[in-house]
Amino acid sequence: MSRVALVTGGTRGIGAEISRQLLAAGRKVVASYAGNDAAASAFAEETGITVMKFDAGDFAACEAAVAKIHAEIGPIEILVNNAGITRDATMARMSRDMWDAVMDTNLGSCFNMCKLTFEDMRAAKFGRVVNIGSINGQAGQYGQVNYAAAKSGIHGFTKALAQEGARFGITVNAIAPGYVDTDMVRAVPADVLQKIIARIPMGRLGHAEDIARGVCFLTADEADFITGSTLSINGGQHMY
Repeated sequence: MSRVALVTGGTRGIGAEISRQLLAAGRKVVASYAGNDAAASAFAEETGITVMKFDAGDFAACEAAVAKIHAEIGPIEILVNNAGITRDATMARMSRDMWDAVMDTNLGSCFNMCKLTFEDMRAAKFGRVVNIGSINGQAGQYGQVNYAAAKSGIHGFTKALAQEGARFGITVNAIAPGYVDTDMVRAVPADVLQKIIARIPMGRLGHAEDIARGVCFLTADEADFITGSTLSINGGQHMY
């Protein structure tokens, strides 16, 4: 069965690889993006995946997008909440706007998208939700109280919603990536990056493919007894 999958933030980095692997698994994939038209256009041309521009942190925009997908492609059965931003600063320098932007995009988007897709999943007695958290939501990180709070919130959100969805055949899980070889991580100064890698027992950064394989596993029809779990994919950097 070709199920409809939506990946927020799905045209670049980890999200792009998730979209690719879901497509390879036979899903009808829609990848959302917020602002980089050139990257989204190139991704769509390369993969044939439908791309859709909207702000995942804006409930009204999400509502319009979900209605459009439902009408043109079908009800969303697989949802990957991957959209995320950073606005790093210490508490002394962090503004309320920096806090709100990260909370709205990283955590608020999970509420928006789940709220708008959950009823269709309940009606179908099937659903797969994967929320992308972070090692920094588990262990904290200096200068990221907004990001760490939002990602930690995702982990709690996942456990609570999993309890609501279970009797309807809806699984809700999270993945907590460690440091992954994306443009954002590669922008870290080389000396700092080497210190990060030195703390990873596997001795390397993660790859987007590592995270995408986890998403494909958790969204498979056969993964129907796994819910409320957080899968840590971090090379052993943080274990608990």
